[in-house]
Amino acid sequence: MKKLFIETYGCQMNVADSEVVASILASQYELTTQEDDADLILINTCAVRDNAEQRVRARLRELESWKRRRPALMVGLLGCMAERLKTQLLHDAPALDFIAGPDAYRTLPELIEKAAAGEEAYDVTLSKSETYDDIMPLRYAANGVSGFISIMRGCDNFCAYCVVPFTRGRERSRNPQTILAEARQLLADGYKEVTLLGQNVNSYRYEADGRVTTFADLMEMVALLSPQLRVRFATSHPKDISDELIHVIAKYPNVCKFIHLPVQAGSTSMLQRMRRVYTREQYLERIATIKRVVPECSIATDIIAGFSGETEEEHQATLSLMREVGYAAAYMFKYSVRDNTYAATHYQDDIPEELKIKRLEEIIALQQQLSLESNQQDVGKVFEVLVEGTSKRSADQLFGRTSQNKVAVFPKKDAKKGDYVQVRILSCTAATLMGEIV
Repeated sequence: MKKLFIETYGCQMNVADSEVVASILASQYELTTQEDDADLILINTCAVRDNAEQRVRARLRELESWKRRRPALMVGLLGCMAERLKTQLLHDAPALDFIAGPDAYRTLPELIEKAAAGEEAYDVTLSKSETYDDIMPLRYAANGVSGFISIMRGCDNFCAYCVVPFTRGRERSRNPQTILAEARQLLADGYKEVTLLGQNVNSYRYEADGRVTTFADLMEMVALLSPQLRVRFATSHPKDISDELIHVIAKYPNVCKFIHLPVQAGSTSMLQRMRRVYTREQYLERIATIKRVVPECSIATDIIAGFSGETEEEHQATLSLMREVGYAAAYMFKYSVRDNTYAATHYQDDIPEELKIKRLEEIIALQQQLSLESNQQDVGKVFEVLVEGTSKRSADQLFGRTSQNKVAVFPKKDAKKGDYVQVRILSCTAATLMGEIV
């Protein structure tokens, strides 16, 4: 049997997609973790930020020399970058044999066959209905403890800076029964945690036989499968996170007390330019509701530094909002223009690169402080931790995550991967809690 090696760039959605691809090709290819052994290398790409695309382009240049040494090796490009640049990549990157967009993975066997025959092979068609809900992913990338389930595809928000609606298409929600079947299979396979994925999970809506299933309904359905199955989700849009969902998080002990709620910027003027359709005040109201209903909940976010037209006052508003919320963690980036987005066609990328970097560094420095303060509040407390494996620093220590999505490291005693353990936190850094099993 031929061997397949998959490289995945970008978000958790891409990880989940790679597992779907592995399942589609399972009858033809055996997965390998050694790229030198592979007959086929698939690169699943991200187009959200320029840095991710540049890494993929560098990788394709590297593979050119591989193919000169191994002419039979085939290389395919998948995902958002394939959709964004379409056939241009086939001409720009000699290493590539074929490309497939996010909604074209069912056609991979045919694309591989065409490419092997020397024909131009690509499919970047966006679908209004494809959800891959009848394909059970091959969990090659998972740790055996935590698994991802894609519950929907695409995005309808069209934020000014974001390319996702153009690379992944419009929103489509999966049948909840197929999601529950996938979660049951994870349980049967010994998994202890599942993360429900979507570009905006709060937009999940499935209607059949006169009944509407919302995201809050779906979360409750998955939580009720087993008290031993932790349930997480990513990502929420602030305009859509509902009181119903917040109350579901509070109600069920196995629904993790963690919400990733991207704010992107701290001023209403900037949010309006970004087309985020909420104000600073509306965002902070959602934060206040979360803290009131789920006081033990930790909150993470996304922040963009140096978006078009950003003034020093708007930058300071972002810093002040960070302090007011007290984020436990954040993903922080400097703005990069993406072709075809609203910002690319309507705004100037007018913030100098050195100022973008300076503002990003200020955001990162503040978040380091906030993360440390958040972790310091946990010292002396006892948390339930799901053990994910052995610490990289010591074979005598284990690591896992709390319900609040914080990493904890502790001496292993008799615990093992997949166990729930009670851990008292003794000390911390900005990134990690250190403790002992009690």
